[in-house]
Amino acid sequence: MTSNPTRVLVLNSGSSSLKYQLLDMADRSRLAVGLVERIGDEQARLVHTPLAAGGEKRERIEPIGDHDAALKAVATELSEDGLGLDSPELAAIGHRVVHGGKRFTRPTVVDEEVMAEIERLIPVAPLHNPANITGIRTAQRLRPDLPQVAVFDTAFHQTMPEAASRYALDTELADAHRIRRYGFHGTSHAYVSRETAKLLGKAPEEVNVIVLHLGNGASASAVAGGRCVDTSMGLTPLEGLVMGTRSGDLDPAVIFHLARNAEMDLPEIDALLNKRSGLLGLCGDNDMREIRRRVEAGDEKARLAFDIYIHRLKKYIGAYTAVLGRVDAVAFTAGVGENAAPVRAAAVAGLEELGLAVDASLNEARADGARLISPEYARVAVAVVPTDEELEIAGQTYELVRS
Repeated sequence: MTSNPTRVLVLNSGSSSLKYQLLDMADRSRLAVGLVERIGDEQARLVHTPLAAGGEKRERIEPIGDHDAALKAVATELSEDGLGLDSPELAAIGHRVVHGGKRFTRPTVVDEEVMAEIERLIPVAPLHNPANITGIRTAQRLRPDLPQVAVFDTAFHQTMPEAASRYALDTELADAHRIRRYGFHGTSHAYVSRETAKLLGKAPEEVNVIVLHLGNGASASAVAGGRCVDTSMGLTPLEGLVMGTRSGDLDPAVIFHLARNAEMDLPEIDALLNKRSGLLGLCGDNDMREIRRRVEAGDEKARLAFDIYIHRLKKYIGAYTAVLGRVDAVAFTAGVGENAAPVRAAAVAGLEELGLAVDASLNEARADGARLISPEYARVAVAVVPTDEELEIAGQTYELVRS
């Protein structure tokens, strides 16, 4: 048996999907990646790509009844590449868990007490934690001998001071119902803030960074010396920036207004704010590429949606500049942040007094890897830093079990 196993399987379990990556932390390389979607359907789809041997992508369409069957199908695909889950090279399985509440501030080896706490947090993450629990239970059945490690989306943000994490509510009521600002996308914000410091040639402790994680879900964070001091998402991922289908910041009285005047019940309002708002609600599209195409074609609804999106971004950049006092860099990441040059240019435009500027040619150039897109004279660096949440989860998992 291998005395020092270095492989980590990362699982991201959704209600009807299972994303996975197998990584070797000896050199931080990816051995295989894949996705199972439409779990529970007769036409479930498994897409598997072996990377270690330069293999070709394989796809299967077949009935996959539940997450147990999905993970067994994944194990079969990995075995075909000599990467089976029974390998002694496998050190642990790392799980993305969306909500860890106040208790979980770091990666944690899962035991029954930990599982019970994740279950107790279901009321504040009803769409995510049940699926995460299913993924952990499934992996435990398949490899009961391996450490199962939970890496929490909320953990990185638990360094926020009380002034940033508390809502102005009755404290006894808020504490009784766990109502506070938790933040999400924490693995991304942790990874990107460290990589931004590396790009600047400094240690994370020396750098203050505003991280803008812009995908279909979007969040901002203020990171001072490697520690999160504020973030835009709150009790749930609904608060903050304008997103693909989520409204972001909203006067809470809108909910009462809709209930009284539109005769909408709470489930309808919940669905409206989470699934039919944001860019989709404003212009009918939540794909930034399509919105930009429409803007360039003169579509006024798309232009307004884009302008609202940018307006909210600028507000958070300004607010987090005030929170941090000194900003060394603003880092754009995730699907929109990494690929939409017009978003980056518009978000920074007019903020020269804050030390921000973008070099048009650097911004528009297509490139892989972390890079600066600000001119040399800019007081604050503007960077594009590809996120890697799976590598972050694998790294945190491996460090925990190795120690």
